[in-house]
Parts: sequence; structure tokens; C-alpha cells
Amino acid sequence: MDTNSSQVSAIEYPLATLERANRAVQCSPFRLKLLADMRSQSVSIKAIADDRGISNGYTLRPLAELIAEDELLWLIQVGLLRREVDGQGLTDSFRLTPLGRQLVERWAATGFPDRRPSLRDQLYNALNRWLRLPNWLQ
Repeated sequence: MDTNSSQVSAIEYPLATLERANRAVQCSPFRLKLLADMRSQSVSIKAIADDRGISNGYTLRPLAELIAEDELLWLIQVGLLRREVDGQGLTDSFRLTPLGRQLVERWAATGFPDRRPSLRDQLYNALNRWLRLPNWLQ
């Protein structure tokens, strides 16, 4: 039995999962700084919505709280984020999942490139998001 519990092997996600998650972030209104900050702390919706999102470096433009939450919920469905939970239940804060951590570590290794999605990426993301295609069609 291995007694070195500090070394945990990373979960190996299918390439399609990684590509879908990467595409979802690229097509979102969020900057990679938001996800980088979520590595070490939960981030409240209040820090992301409206002008605070821009001043914190989290968004590309001001987002209404409802729109910001909808975009964050999509990143939850893709597997990048999870809602923070406290003793009372769900909160208005978000954290990275293991998949999110893997992608952020990859982006950190390349200097957090804020890339613009291609038209193809935007179409695939829209299809995945709005039509919810089965996995075998993605």
C-alpha cells in the first residue's frame, strides 16, 4: 500500500470532455482570471456581475446577475464548476471541479491565453448548450 497520500493521480478525462469544457470557457463572457482565482477560493456571483466583474478582471463586459448565473450554470453542466455549499445549503459562490483545475493548470502553463473562439467553436458550444445533443453526437 502506498503511504504517500500527497501524490494523487489526476483523473483522465476523455478528449471530447476536455475539448467541450475548453470550448465552453472560450465562448463564455468570462476571462480566465475568474477560473484562476477559483483555484484557491470560491467566488461570489456578486464579484462577477455588473461592473464588479470588469473591475475584478472576471468578465469582458458588464453582466446582469441573472445572465452571469446562467453562464456559470452552463460551466457547471460542462463539469468545470460547482456551487459552494455551507452549513445552510447552497450559496451564491462557485468553485472549480477537478476538471476545472486540470484545465486551469494547463492554461497557467501557457500564460493564461484569453483566446477568441472560432465560429466553429461558437456553433458547437451553442449546439451543446441549447440542444443538449447526446454524447455520441458530440
